[in-house]
Amino acid sequence: MRYATGVWLVVTAGLIWSTQGLIIRQIASTDTWAILIWRCAGSIPVLLALVTWTSGGHPLRAMKASGIAGVAGGIGLVFAFSGSIYAMQATTIANAVFLFSAAPFFAALLGLFILREPVRPATWAAIVLALIGMYVMVRQGLALGELDGNIAALTSAFGFAAFTVALRWRRLTDMMPSVLLGAGFALTFGLAVQVLRGASPLLPPMDAGVAMLLGALVVSVGLAIYTLGSGVLPAAELTLLSQIEVLLAPVWVFLFLDEAATPATFIGGAILTAAVVFNGLSGAGRLRAAAGRSP
Repeated sequence: MRYATGVWLVVTAGLIWSTQGLIIRQIASTDTWAILIWRCAGSIPVLLALVTWTSGGHPLRAMKASGIAGVAGGIGLVFAFSGSIYAMQATTIANAVFLFSAAPFFAALLGLFILREPVRPATWAAIVLALIGMYVMVRQGLALGELDGNIAALTSAFGFAAFTVALRWRRLTDMMPSVLLGAGFALTFGLAVQVLRGASPLLPPMDAGVAMLLGALVVSVGLAIYTLGSGVLPAAELTLLSQIEVLLAPVWVFLFLDEAATPATFIGGAILTAAVVFNGLSGAGRLRAAAGRSP
C-alpha cells in the first residue's frame, strides 16, 4: 500500500468516528449500559466477519492467538466503549472528544511503566501542555456539575491507551481479534450491570436501531479502515491524523443540533490539540531524520 493511501484511510477513519457524538444525540434513552449492549450487538457481527476474513476462516484461532495481550486489550476497550457513551451524554460533545485526545499521552505513560519504553523529552513537554489544556476544560465543568462526564471521558481515553499498550506488549499486528474480544466483553459486562441494577437491557426500537447502526458502521468500519491505513504510517503520524475526529465532532453537533460549547472548552481544547500536534510533528520529524541517516 502507498503512503498516500494510508494517509487517506486514516483520515477517513477519523471522519467516520467524528460522527459518533451526533449519532448518540439521536438516542433518547440515557441508559449508558443498555446503549452499550445494543452498540456491541451491532458491532459484533461486523467484527466477526472481518476477523473471519483476515484469519482465513478461523476467527476462534485468531482470537486464541492474540493471547493475554488480546484479552487485556479487550478489557481496555470495555472502559473505552462505556466511558465514551456516558461522557457524550453527560457533557458536551466538544468537551468529551477533546478529553478523548488525551489517549496518546496515557499510552506514553503506560508504555513507560509497563513496557519500559522511553518517553521522548518532546512528549513529556506535550504531556504537560495537555494537562494544562485539560485543566482549563474541566475547571468550568466542575462548577457546572459535569465532573462525572469529564471522568468518563478520561476513563475512555485511558481504556483506549491500555488497548494500544496491550497490542504493543505482544507486538500484535492485527488488532481485529482484540477488538472483537472487547466488543464481546463489553456486551457481557453491560448485561451483568443491568442484571445487578435490576434494569432491562431493552431499548425502544428506534434507540436500539440507532445504537446498532453506531456499532456496525461507525465503530467497526472506522476501526477496520484505521487498521488498514496503520500498516504504512509511523505511530506519530497516526496520532496526528486521527485527531481529525476531535476537531470535527463538535462541528457536526453545532451545525446539525446547534450544540455550542463553553469558551473554556475551546480554549482548553485548542491547548490540548496543540499538544497532540506538537507531539505528532516532533515524532514524525525524528523518524524522517532517522531515515535520512540510515544507509
